[in-house]
Amino acid sequence: MARKPTPEILQRQIVARSRLLRIEAVDLRFSNGVERQFERMQSSGRGAVMIVPFVDAQTLMLVREYAAGLHNYQLGFPKGLIDPGETPEEAANRELKEEIGFGAETLIPLKSVTMAPQFFSATMHIFIARDLYPERLPGDEPEPLEQVPWLLSKAEALLEQEDFTEARSIAALLMTLRELERGRD
Repeated sequence: MARKPTPEILQRQIVARSRLLRIEAVDLRFSNGVERQFERMQSSGRGAVMIVPFVDAQTLMLVREYAAGLHNYQLGFPKGLIDPGETPEEAANRELKEEIGFGAETLIPLKSVTMAPQFFSATMHIFIARDLYPERLPGDEPEPLEQVPWLLSKAEALLEQEDFTEARSIAALLMTLRELERGRD
């Protein structure tokens, strides 16, 4: 199937800026001549990682942390931004050490995903972590994260958890379960 040409950018203007994001108004002309203005958030460009850590063959480790957007605590997998100069794998191992006190001998890439790509330009690399070893690094969280071990046999119950709502964590869990069914991890 032939790909459509991307719209022509006529003008770009930053309309708001924060420490991590900037909002840009973009005037576009589509291949059919229609012109529109879109607003999009531009991330820092660093990307992020999320890790599904196996502390043993049957136990996942999740964290419960404060989610400012919802103003409550959410259960999910360890995650964080990629620091300048880091590969996604290095960032995944660092985040594991900061958030759950373990590094991983084995990181298995699952998929790189986007979040609301119509409005946001961020990519998150999702990994399975195996062969964990104890090692702790200081993190940047304002309070210690609650570590929550979860039996793989109870994965369906995790989907029912009231505080397990982040789409990226749900996608990571489902992709992990699919990989286990295929026997490829």
